[in-house]
Amino acid sequence: MKMSNIIGYLRVDGATSNVKLQSERLKAAGASKIIREVADHRANGRPRLAQLLSTINEKDILIVESLPSIADSTKQLLELVEQIQSGGGGLKILESDLDTSLLPGYVLLKLLQMIDNFERQIKRERQAIGIAKAKREGRYKGRKPTARAKADEVIKLIAQGLTREKVADQLGIGVASVYRILKNETATQDKVEPPSKPVARPTKSLKKTVRNTDSGQLSLF
Repeated sequence: MKMSNIIGYLRVDGATSNVKLQSERLKAAGASKIIREVADHRANGRPRLAQLLSTINEKDILIVESLPSIADSTKQLLELVEQIQSGGGGLKILESDLDTSLLPGYVLLKLLQMIDNFERQIKRERQAIGIAKAKREGRYKGRKPTARAKADEVIKLIAQGLTREKVADQLGIGVASVYRILKNETATQDKVEPPSKPVARPTKSLKKTVRNTDSGQLSLF
């Protein structure tokens, strides 16, 4: 049976981060190694975290000090958890006492999903009101391209050898969206069955023709 591989992650954000204290807490929680990321507000995302998540395997546990270390919103957190769980791993957040591998953590995660869905519903309703008003005033220009609309571009850039982080930065979408697009593309390809081999048709026997010497006509048999 494979033992759990516990990995710590911390994000260094200038002088406000107590790196030594965070490291000690992560080690005390069982982290065998710690990945450090220096926050750069001029760049998007968390490239070291994205790289770490791409290597998560079964029974791997990612431990962080707090929610802001890995996500900037509930939506982003849920996307990260989905990515971790799809690889068979789990997430533990010390400050919130959240462990997705345990029942209380699972329940809390479901609650966060409900809150996120509620926020999205409110946002859609507000957008619908705004769109209706813009249409009445002749100012509606349609929706901007979403991450899903950029699926072809994502696949093309990945095929050119770009990393998922660079693709996300170039297209202006989240790294989690890139992973989701690639996952959907793989699932779609797996569903495509190989073309069946053509069935060989039996060769029709040629009918012989002979001339009927008495009638002068052709007989077929």
